[in-house]
Order: sequence, then structure tokens, then C-alpha cells
Amino acid sequence: MTQTLFTNARLIDPEGDTDQIGALLVTDGKITRIILQDGNSGDALAGLDETDVTVIDCAGKCLAPGIVDIGVKVGEPGERHKESFGTAGQAAAAGGVTTMVTRPDTNPPIDTPEQLDFIRRRATDEARVNVRPMAALTKGREGREMTEIGFLMDAGAVAFTDCDHVVTDNKVLSRAMTYARSLGALVIGHPQDPGLSKGAAATSGKFASLRGLPSVSPMAERMGLDRDIALVEMTGVRYHVDQLTTARALPALERAKANGFKVTAGTSMHHLTLNEMDLADYRTFFKVKPPLRSEDDRKAIVEAIRSGLIDVIGSFHTPQDEESKRLPFEEAASGAVGLETMLPVILRLYHAEELSLPCLFRALSFNPAKLLGLDCGRLSEGAPADLVLFDPDKPVVLDRFKLRSKSKNTPFDGARLQGRVLGTWVAGDRVFAEGQA
Repeated sequence: MTQTLFTNARLIDPEGDTDQIGALLVTDGKITRIILQDGNSGDALAGLDETDVTVIDCAGKCLAPGIVDIGVKVGEPGERHKESFGTAGQAAAAGGVTTMVTRPDTNPPIDTPEQLDFIRRRATDEARVNVRPMAALTKGREGREMTEIGFLMDAGAVAFTDCDHVVTDNKVLSRAMTYARSLGALVIGHPQDPGLSKGAAATSGKFASLRGLPSVSPMAERMGLDRDIALVEMTGVRYHVDQLTTARALPALERAKANGFKVTAGTSMHHLTLNEMDLADYRTFFKVKPPLRSEDDRKAIVEAIRSGLIDVIGSFHTPQDEESKRLPFEEAASGAVGLETMLPVILRLYHAEELSLPCLFRALSFNPAKLLGLDCGRLSEGAPADLVLFDPDKPVVLDRFKLRSKSKNTPFDGARLQGRVLGTWVAGDRVFAEGQA
């Protein structure tokens, strides 16, 4: 039996919405005791054989459930030069991410049980953290024929998505949703009208016009969401919106939830902390999908996280090599890495007093774990000891060349941030310590 006692910790409990000093005991990879208030080691060690307990003094720093990051792109198979499970696992551990939920938009896409088995074996061999793979909803992500959802679930798929390849054939999508509902599967969609958004590099408005950039109206997201919600009403499927980024789409989401539909929604770290003005001098590291929105949209999405209307925050980690980013803005690839940078970036909202730490970790850990039926994401007795210890106030100047990801495409290079991960544990085993290479 192995035991680890975290004392003098600032326990961030997203389930109970609390932020209190206390102690936490881990036994054989699970949380077995929580003592609040002073959390001194004397009280916490009561009844234990002290010779068998490893004591970690957290010195008043924050101890929270490890982040469950939905929508991580790993380049295996097909683009291992951009990111491997080994480097993604290192970046995740350094960023406090204890569970990566990986996307199927690989080359080729993950649309068969055999490919999914390959992913699981590679992840087990190489990644330091938990990996839960998603599978494609349609074969080849081409929107013409649904995948073998039942077999893929048996092989370990936690959700089904074609990512940013929107299924335009409503009959195909409705059939896939109906079949998914019969199996209790989760379908994840990318709400966007593909005709309006094709070729867009920015959000329509004065800024895009002045910069001469091809743009897309925020209504494209609203229209895509309205279509998907109608199909959810028709089929009864469990449906998750991968990224909501505009104020115009929020009323439709609110109505769907009020009507009792099984709909949840997520957003990205970039759309919570950046806006369209950050594109400035055509900086391609700021080119993401959907494109960055207005400041009014950003504020509306932050408020939706605070109210609970939007459930999940993800990094949408999308590694791109230098060659695909060092191009004219319109031609450059979309996406940014985020596994290692998400926590200090999101803490901007905490330091701006827009969101509390329990609220942030409800969207980073508790809600995504609950959505996928995982037993992590909480500080509760019996839960897995997937934990992150961090100092929310420690200043950091981000250097992209020090990131553990193979690709270095972050919009936050040189940014002055507050927040550093001190340690990460998966099932009670330490997978990262500050200063670790």
C-alpha cells in the first residue's frame, strides 16, 4: 500500500464550488481522506502509520483535479513530425492535464476499431497521462456514410465527431445521430455553416475589412447550431458543441437546454482570452478555427462560462509545423498548441476577477469528466488521484521554444502570464515536477 499526504493545500473543489485550505490523502492511486480548515499534518496523519506515508507540504498553493482536455490533436498516425503521443504527454503533464481526449482528424482518420486499437496502444506506451480517444462519426470524415459506432465504442471510443468537417447531408447526420442515441453514444459537432465559412480567415466586421481578410459572419455559427439542435430534437441524441465563440449563438443554446435537450457546449482557451484585434499585423500564430471574435463576443462567452451555460473549456491543441504557419495569413494553417499553456492563460480570467478558481476547474475538469462518464475531475473520496498542484500567482514569461510539444505555434510567445504548474499526478503517481526536463 502506497500513501501520499498533501498538507497545507489550497483545495480547489469544482464539484462543491469551494476554495479552502486543507489536507488530502491518497492511497493506492485514489483519494481516501480530505480534511478541511487548517489541514495540518498532525490531524491528517491521525490513525496512519507515518513511516509508510509520503508527506508533501503544498505551502498554501492550489491543489485541484487534473484537467480533462477534450479536443486534443496528436499527429499519430500521419503527422508525427508535428506531435507524437510522447511529446503530447510530456506537454500535458507539464500543463496539469491528466486526461487528453484526442481527436480523430488524423491521416488517415480514426474510423475503424483497428485504428482505434493502434491509438490506444501507442498512447499506453508513450503518453505520461490518460488518453481517451474519440472516433470519426462518418467514414473518412467525408459525411457520406456513418462509421461502425458500436464496434468503435467497444474498442474504447468515448465520443464521435468529424471535427471541423461539418456533415452537410442532414439525412446522413440524422441517421448517425439516431444510431448513436440507441447506443448511448455522445456526438460532438462543430457548429458552422460550411458554405459561409469556406475560406474565411477572420470574423466579418470593420477590422477584417481594413485588413483585407476573407471573413465569415458570426451568424454562420448560429445557423450551424440551429440546424444541429433541430436534429437533436428529432433524434434525442446526446450532443456536445465543440466550440461556441459568438454571442449570437448563446440564445439558441439556452433554449435547447431549457427545452430539456441533451445538449452541452464547450469553448476554447483562445476565444476566452483573445479577440480579433490580436491578429494585428497578420500574425499567423493567432489564426485559429473558428477565427477570433470581437471583444463583445469574448465577454459574452466568459459570462456563459460563469453562468454555466457553456460547460467545458478546452485547449483545442492543434500543432502545426513552421512551414504551414510561415505563410501569408490567408494561406497559413489554423490552430495553436495549448496543452502546456492552457492553465496560465486561463488564469488571466481569475486574476481579472472574471471567474473564480472553482468555476474554472468546473469547466476544465469536472464537467468534461462528467460528460464523458469518467470518474476523475473531482476532489472526492474514492476518486482517482489525478491532481495538479500550481501556484496561481507565480509570474511567467512564455518562451515557445521551451515548450515540450514538437510544434511551437502558440500565440502567447513572449506573453507575461501568472501561474505555474508545480506538480502533476496521475492515479497517485507523479508525472511532472517543476524544473523537470
